[in-house]
Amino acid sequence: MALRIGVDLGGTKIEALALDATGREVFRKRIATPRGDYGATISAVQSLVREIGEGGVGIGIPGAESRATGLIKNANSTWLIGKPLAKDLEAALGRPVRLENDANCFALSEALDGAAKGAPVVFGVILGTGVGGGIVVDGKVIRGANAIAGEWGHNALPQPSKQDFPLPPCYCGRAGCIETYLSGPGLSRDHERVTGERLAPERVVLHEKTMARYEERLARALAAVINVLDPDVIVLGGGMSNVARLYTQVPRLWGRHVFSDQVATRLVPPVHGDSSGVRGAAWLWNE
Repeated sequence: MALRIGVDLGGTKIEALALDATGREVFRKRIATPRGDYGATISAVQSLVREIGEGGVGIGIPGAESRATGLIKNANSTWLIGKPLAKDLEAALGRPVRLENDANCFALSEALDGAAKGAPVVFGVILGTGVGGGIVVDGKVIRGANAIAGEWGHNALPQPSKQDFPLPPCYCGRAGCIETYLSGPGLSRDHERVTGERLAPERVVLHEKTMARYEERLARALAAVINVLDPDVIVLGGGMSNVARLYTQVPRLWGRHVFSDQVATRLVPPVHGDSSGVRGAAWLWNE
C-alpha cells in the first residue's frame, strides 16, 4: 500500500493526513466542517482524499457505526446520525474505507507510536467538548459487541458526594454522567454553579478550588476504569489534557478508589496532541 490516509471528521474541522510506509507524515490539510450538511460533508472528505491520491482511507468520527444497521449512532455531529456514512464514503471515493470512533483513533495513535508505545493495554481519554475513551490491546482497537468499548463518559460519576449534587443533566437524557463534570463545558458550569462566575475552561483552570474538585472527580472516574480494565497506561487527550497539574494530582488521589495495594498504571499526556485522532485514523490501515 503506497500511503495510509487518515481523516478526522470533527464537528468544526475536517483534517486529512497521509503517512508513508515508515509512518512518516507526507501530507496534512485542515478545512472547516460544513456543519449540518451531510452531502457537503461527504464532498469535503472526497476532495481532501483526492488531493492526496491513492491509499487506504481511515476515518475517525465523533460517534460509532451501529453493528445492527450500519448507520451512525451516538454522534456529536448530529447530521451524521442515522446515515450510512461508510457506504456513502466508499461510493464517493471509489475505494474501501475503515470507519472508527475518534477516541479509538486517538488511543491507537498513542499506543502505536506515541506516549504509550509498546504498552500492552492502553486507555485513551478525550477530555474536551465531550468525554470519550478508547481501548487498545496489543496494538489493536477493542470495539466491543455494541461498538461502544471505552465510552466511559456516559457512565455515572462514581460515588457522588454532597458537592456533586444536584446531578447535572446530560444531553443523552440522563443526569450525573461523567461527561457533565469532566468535559471543558462541564468544568465551566461547575465553576459558575459554585462561584456565580462564568468563565471559559482555559481561565477556570487557574482557580484552585474548582480544579481540586475536578481532579478529585477525574480520579474517581479513572479509578473505576482501572478497576475494570487495569490498563498499563492512560493517555489524556482533548483540551483538558494540556493542564499539567492533572498528571501529578490525579494519580495521588486515585489510589484510595482502586482495588489494589498499589497502582502501577501511568497517567501521561499525548505525544501527538490534537493530531493523534487523524494519525490513528491512518493507522487503521496498519496491516
